Amino acid sequence: MAGCGFNEHHQNEVINYMRFARSKMVLRLKTIDSCFEELKDSRLVEETFTVDEVKEMLDGLQMVVRGEVEMELINSAHTNVLLLRQLFAQAEKFYLRLQSDISELENRELLEQVAEFEKTDFKTDKINQETSKPKLAPLNEGGVSELLNKEITRLQEENDKLKARMRTLESQAMSALDERTKADRALKDLKKVQGDQQLASQSQEINSLEDTVAALKDDYERSLSANSASQKGLQENLISAKHELLRVQDQLSLAEKELDKKFQQTAAYRNMKEILTKKNEQIKDIRKRLQRYEPNE
Repeated sequence: MAGCGFNEHHQNEVINYMRFARSKMVLRLKTIDSCFEELKDSRLVEETFTVDEVKEMLDGLQMVVRGEVEMELINSAHTNVLLLRQLFAQAEKFYLRLQSDISELENRELLEQVAEFEKTDFKTDKINQETSKPKLAPLNEGGVSELLNKEITRLQEENDKLKARMRTLESQAMSALDERTKADRALKDLKKVQGDQQLASQSQEINSLEDTVAALKDDYERSLSANSASQKGLQENLISAKHELLRVQDQLSLAEKELDKKFQQTAAYRNMKEILTKKNEQIKDIRKRLQRYEPNE
């Protein structure tokens, strides 16, 4: 029945079912033939029969034949239901919903194709060959099951690749964080060294001024007790020294700001700042990529 588009496996299944149906039909025809033979042997023993006797024999034969035909039709319908049950059970294993078109069962063109198939491809000598009980293809071999297994394997491999990629991204993120921490520490150490040097120089100058103020104060106190006339001059000198101290402190503050400004303009500071900027951009990029793989976290 190649015209119907069956593959070799399904064509063999059709042949097996037609063999089964043919064997049941032959058996039922033999039963009907035996009914006629029994009637001939048991009733047709006389040479003449009345009309009523002939009618009685035909009515009895009709009932027997009708019963046999009815039983065969019912059994054939039930057998078809069992065949459909096997097919539907296989389909439901894969969540499929098979549908049938009852009107196609009376399609004359298709029925003629079946008859032609029975004449050409379904050889009579194959009917008497020993055949095993038809079995449906195992659910765990070939067909849809094989496709599902391949798809599951592909998804598992893709999942493993994503997990490996996640581990790589996490490692890169941790490395970037470590490098940023090291860069921050190096920058702080550099600023601390330069700041300590500047503060040491400023501290020496402040100590020197403080010593001068202390000496002036001592001179003032000694002069105050020795000569009240020079008290005013000493106070003015003290006030002038205090002003000078404030001026020097302002200069030191300006010098410190200028030093910090100059430090920011040094190549080491620019390089360190550029490294920190790049590391921050890398961390932001890695975080965005991580969010694509784990959007809910």
